[in-house]
Amino acid sequence: MSPPVTLPGDRPAVMGILNVTPDSFSDGGLFFDTSAAIDRGLAMVAEGADIVDVGGESTRPGAEAVPAEEEARRVLPVIAGLADKGVIVSVDTAKAHVARLALEAGARIVNDVTAGTDPNMPQLWVDAKPTVCLMHMLGTPRTMQQDPHYTDVVTEVLDYLNQRASLAEGHGIGRDQVWIDPGIGFGKTVQHNLSLLAAIPRFVATGRPVLVGVSRKSFIGRILDGAPPEHRLEGTLAVQVLAQQAGAKVLRVHDVQAALRSVRVAAAVLAAETGITSA
Repeated sequence: MSPPVTLPGDRPAVMGILNVTPDSFSDGGLFFDTSAAIDRGLAMVAEGADIVDVGGESTRPGAEAVPAEEEARRVLPVIAGLADKGVIVSVDTAKAHVARLALEAGARIVNDVTAGTDPNMPQLWVDAKPTVCLMHMLGTPRTMQQDPHYTDVVTEVLDYLNQRASLAEGHGIGRDQVWIDPGIGFGKTVQHNLSLLAAIPRFVATGRPVLVGVSRKSFIGRILDGAPPEHRLEGTLAVQVLAQQAGAKVLRVHDVQAALRSVRVAAAVLAAETGITSA
């Protein structure tokens, strides 16, 4: 059984992204080697990451599926190497088989972009009681950006996540260990993403920790006149601080040091605001 994960009380947790893939949209191939990936994970912890999220299958738009055996081969030695150093590790996978092996290797969180739709995932919840993050995605990475459409994007995404979270809780996972993620960029237009971000307080109101992942995403590039991923830091930080102000509890980021610095400053301002209000 996986120990529960405690989040910081005074600021959002910073989850560093570690893609052990050749084809992720921002850093594909940089950390495909196991030793390089472990070194990068430890470097993110040194920069202040609370969690390292290890993924072995790209979920960028159009990405090809990876067999479970190959995904496990990529991530398991990295997860074990980081967990042995005391790092809180999340495994970014939609496959129950990979998630089970990752938990056995030392991961404590299952970050599932399909919100537990693998038919074997509920049994894993029962057996291992991990912390889980359930994300909304319209379709699959292969299809999600092919003209995504909603009648009311906020209500539809929120209803879906409430349903999936209730299912996880019904399989024995505590409410505070079921995180929800609106899935920014996963089957959404720029306007869909902006509407969801503006509605973060509605997700927070469920009482479950909310994870927001916007780091270097294409909607930021489009707002910034086509800026490529490596030039989206300022836009990313702006969105992350707004999400923090709205009550997000976890921020999934590429640029750990910059994210943590912005989070700490925002937390200080928000704490002062709270003090003034309560005086």
